Amino acid sequence: MSETPLDEFVAKKGQSEAARLLRVTAPAIHKALTAKRDIRVLELPDGSFQAKEQRPFPSQRLAL
Repeated sequence: MSETPLDEFVAKKGQSEAARLLRVTAPAIHKALTAKRDIRVLELPDGSFQAKEQRPFPSQRLAL
């Protein structure tokens, strides 16, 4: 399996095609790119794609 950052995947495939391959909307891709989320796209052995996000734990700040 190869792993590619979302911004590189979108640069290769285009935003609409990337959204279709990941089964999300084009606005969702745009929002993720704008927010600079750390999302990696995996190409699976069957040729499909899956995205995973690296997030800190805990993901939300604790209220003080």
